[in-house]
Formats: sequence, C-alpha cells, structure tokens
Amino acid sequence: MDYGKVAKGILQYVGGKENVIFATHCVTRLRLTLKDRTKADTNKIKGIEGVLGVVDGDAQYQVIIGQEVNNVYNAYNAFIKLTGEFKKSESTPKADEKKETWWSRLLDILAGIFTPIMPIIAGAGMLKALLSILTLFNWIDIEGNTYYFLTFIADASYYFLPIFLANSAAKKFHTNNYMAMLMGAILLHPNFSALSETGDYVSVLGLPVKIVTYSSSVIPIILIVFVLSYVEKWVDKITPATIKFIARPILTILIMTPLAFVALGPLGSLVGDGLVNGLLAIEKIAPWIMPTVIGAFMPFLVMTGMHYSLLPAYVSSLSSLGYETIIGPGNLPSNIAQGAAALCVALKTKNKKFKQLAVSSGITALLGVTEPALFGVNLKLRKPLIATTIGGGLGGLYAGLTGVMRFGGGGAGLAALGLYVGDDPMNLINAIISAAIAFVVTFVILWKIGFEDSIEVPNEN
Repeated sequence: MDYGKVAKGILQYVGGKENVIFATHCVTRLRLTLKDRTKADTNKIKGIEGVLGVVDGDAQYQVIIGQEVNNVYNAYNAFIKLTGEFKKSESTPKADEKKETWWSRLLDILAGIFTPIMPIIAGAGMLKALLSILTLFNWIDIEGNTYYFLTFIADASYYFLPIFLANSAAKKFHTNNYMAMLMGAILLHPNFSALSETGDYVSVLGLPVKIVTYSSSVIPIILIVFVLSYVEKWVDKITPATIKFIARPILTILIMTPLAFVALGPLGSLVGDGLVNGLLAIEKIAPWIMPTVIGAFMPFLVMTGMHYSLLPAYVSSLSSLGYETIIGPGNLPSNIAQGAAALCVALKTKNKKFKQLAVSSGITALLGVTEPALFGVNLKLRKPLIATTIGGGLGGLYAGLTGVMRFGGGGAGLAALGLYVGDDPMNLINAIISAAIAFVVTFVILWKIGFEDSIEVPNEN
C-alpha cells in the first residue's frame, strides 16, 4: 500500500484541508470532524486502494483502513498538522451539525477523550496479563525486584489516569492541555492523599473539602476540564493585555482548584462510583445480560460508535476493581464470531481474490481486530452478520453465566487471552469455551444458510 497516496486521496475527497476541523485515528480508522460533510465524496473515498469502507457517523466521518491506519495517518504531513491544531473560536467554522444530536455529540466527546489513551490502557493490561501468566507457572519470584518493578510499571497507567485523561479532554474541549494536566496532578498530589488520615473532610478558608482518592478515577477530571474550558475563556476576557501572561494562569488556578476540590471532584467521584456500583448490581441480578448483548451486537455498536458510551464504565471498573465484565467477556466471542464468519466465507466463495481477503481478515479478527472482516467481508455479504449475532450472543451468554472477567484493557481475541488469566484458572478456561462456542455456532449457521457469492471484490491492500 502506498500510504502517502492513500492519505492524500482521502484528504482530497473529504474536501481538502480547509474542510477538516479535527483528525485523529484509532486502531483501524481515520476519524475526521468535517465542517461541511456534503463536500465529502464517499464513493470516491471507498474507491481508493487500501480503504476498506466509510462510516458517515453523526459526529465523525470515519475512513476504515485496517491495521495500516497508523502508517496512513503518519505518511502524509497534512494529517499530522491537522491533529489538535483546530480550536473552536468565533472565527473558526463549526462542524456540520445538521445531523448531530446531543447523543452523537456525547459519543464524539467520549471517542475524542478515550481513544488517545487506549494504547496505554492496552499496554498496561497486556503487562498485567504477562505477570499473571508468569505467576501462574511460577516463572517469577513475587518477592523479587523484577516482579515489584513490573507491577508498579503496569499500575502507573491506571494510577495517573486523571493526568492522561486531562490531556485528551483538553484537546477535545479546546482548552490548555498543560493547565488541564496540572489539575490532574493536583488531585494526585501525595500531600492531598495524606489528608485522608485526618478524616473525610477538611476545612480550607471555610470551605469543606472532601478527601477523595482520585488515583485511577475517570469522571472527576473530565468534569473539571470541561469547566476549565469555560473558566479559561472567561479569565482571558477579563484580564488586561498588559498583565495577561502572569494574571491569566494564576487566576485560572485560584478559581479552578476550589471548584475541583469542593464541587467537581467529589461530584465526579460520586457519579463514577455510582456507575460502577450500578453495573455491579446488574451483574449480581443477571450477570449474563451485558456479555450476551455485547457478544451479539458489538459489530453494530462499533459501526454506529455506540461502544464509546461504555468506555467510562469500562475504564472505571478496570481502574477501581482491577477487572471488568462490561465489554471484555462479550467482546471476545463477538470478535471470534467475526473471524469464524470470514473464514467460512473464505472456504465457500469461488472468488479467489475475495477468498484471500476473507482469509486474512478472518485471521486478523480471531486475533482481535475485526474491522477488516466486518467491513471488508461480513457487512458486504449481509448474511454473515446473522450468523455472528447468534454465535457471538451465545458465546457471550456462556461467558456471563460462568462469570468470566477480563483483568486488563486491550484486545479481545486469541492474542489477548492472557487478559483473562486470574487467580481462578476456570476464568481463562471459560473464556476459551465462550470463544469456541461463538466460532462453531457462527461457522455452522453460515455454512447452512449460505450467502450470495456475486460480490464485487474490494480494493486490495
């Protein structure tokens, strides 16, 4: 694939640099916020060699590339220059909002905040998985320095989560990211944490400050940075130009810190705890619900961007409990089902070029990245999605009934099975069984119902 050619073509057909407000990418997609979406020529973008598909969501225009997306993103300087440099102001045109609702706007915000930090969540999760495997087979001394260092290195991503989230939230809310990160650092300062020994509250200038542990928290810093974006603009307006350089930061800090400690931080902590406790309550009553729904409908959630609505609870659960049952137990069989469907297509299709695509994308899906299979094969043929919904749902149902947990963030495929290694060996075994159910059921159903084999072959990578 000619990465520069692909990137240049995409930029041209979305209306050029002047039509792009914000550009970023996730594991498989370029995610663009456009001023005028009518200028984007979706058919021509789909025709670019290396593009698997396009999702014209309510909030973002998403171009599906696959695992080469990072190379495409970095190959053309225009995309790098676009990222993070567009800030809304009176002189900056706003994005096309004719289709945008408050819900799509919320999903766009969540995507913009959580997508950039997922690599550190995934890295920490895989390192924790490695430690679990090493411990399980007694390949590491848990009293030794190696284990000690690897443990706190893995924990660092979660402990300092407010600072990482502050940076990505500041870019999304168009405020100073260093000031935002300072707010996160203030919440984590050891001198504040040490006050927990004096009680639940302390009084500062007559204001009641609730002592909350903000390490690994999610909601508090997002609320704080959201308010910071307005406070910073207000301070900028009232500060005389002659002293703006000095007065603006000190005024911002003096206004934001009491707001953070007295109101926004405790409120965010309450919301975050409520979110996790609510999901735990659902899990106690009907533990099979979330894994079954995710297992069956994850492809449709991904297509619409709805899966981002689960990220705050998912990350909060991982950081506060050390495990999560929100996405992982259902996402594993869902991804395996996508791979099974693509491989079934590969065996049944008589189109040699499409067979090659189905094989490669099917294997990729089994390893945890499904979008090449979803958009390149299964969605185009339609019927494979019927099989994946049933197979993934049954696999998720089994995972829910057996209480499968995922102990780290990251992938949901065979390459990330280590994330399911815990103190109980049955957790990993049940995760594997749920994946096997999804594969077999999906493959058998699709083999029986078949599909229309007169599909136009997509451009190859």
